[in-house]
Amino acid sequence: MKFGETFTEYLHNEQQWFIENSSHVEYKRLKKVLKSCRTCKSLHVSCNDDQEAVNEQLCPCPSCPLCDQTFFSELMKEASDIAGCFSSRVRHLLHIHVATGIQKYILCVRKCFRNDRPSMLEEMRMLVEYVTMNATAIRKILKKYDKVHSSENGKNFKSKMQAEHIELLQSPWLIELGALYLNFGGLDGGQLNELSSHFSCHLNSTPPVMTLMLQDSITLNYDLTCAICLDTVFNPYALGCGHLFCKSCACSAASVMIFQGLKAAARESKCPICREAGVYGKAMRMIELDLLMKR
Repeated sequence: MKFGETFTEYLHNEQQWFIENSSHVEYKRLKKVLKSCRTCKSLHVSCNDDQEAVNEQLCPCPSCPLCDQTFFSELMKEASDIAGCFSSRVRHLLHIHVATGIQKYILCVRKCFRNDRPSMLEEMRMLVEYVTMNATAIRKILKKYDKVHSSENGKNFKSKMQAEHIELLQSPWLIELGALYLNFGGLDGGQLNELSSHFSCHLNSTPPVMTLMLQDSITLNYDLTCAICLDTVFNPYALGCGHLFCKSCACSAASVMIFQGLKAAARESKCPICREAGVYGKAMRMIELDLLMKR
């Protein structure tokens, strides 16, 4: 089965309430944009008969302005919407799992009347599938763009997504979701065996990693080593660029006291790895990853 059919089947089979309230890649529409590229068509017509059969699906132009204006602008908006939707849903799950104060009391009382565990596990499964399916759709449509135009614009666009911090599979929220699942019972076999094939964590390996298995047997390893102290991250924080550090190490790099927190860092403070400025103000505490480290 081709990926387009698989993706369409996913959109039709997933729970209706989840799909209706979530952004997704318009895979079919983007494919139509590539097929209807006028520049490609005009170049195909000018090809001689001997090369036309060979280059039937290829366009020798490095870029197509008419195609690019629609294709990349739509894909950027969709990727941004998906990243925002994913982070907000993961944030909601984390809020339930690590609630404090009166909210924790309310949730404890609620458990007496309703078991939220199955629904949370189901939403975790849907979120993992949501981010992996859309990330795969983006990867394949960009690969198709480069194939059609014989260019590297698709690869360059992927780099732009990483610079904009909307690369789905590099999101610290995905690491938090994996840690949440493992904290929720994944390490003990859990109730959701389907997710076991996606997430695993090896804290005693060198380096310590969290592993995510995608479709087509693609494996992503998230290094849990602090690049400053070269030890496993302790009280981990992710900067706005997505890189992980111990809180104390990141504070030291930004020349702020630990009690002040990372957001007290000067705006011109740069990430020790990628050297991007302004990332301390968007730092997030990796609560679930920290809990996983302490287990």
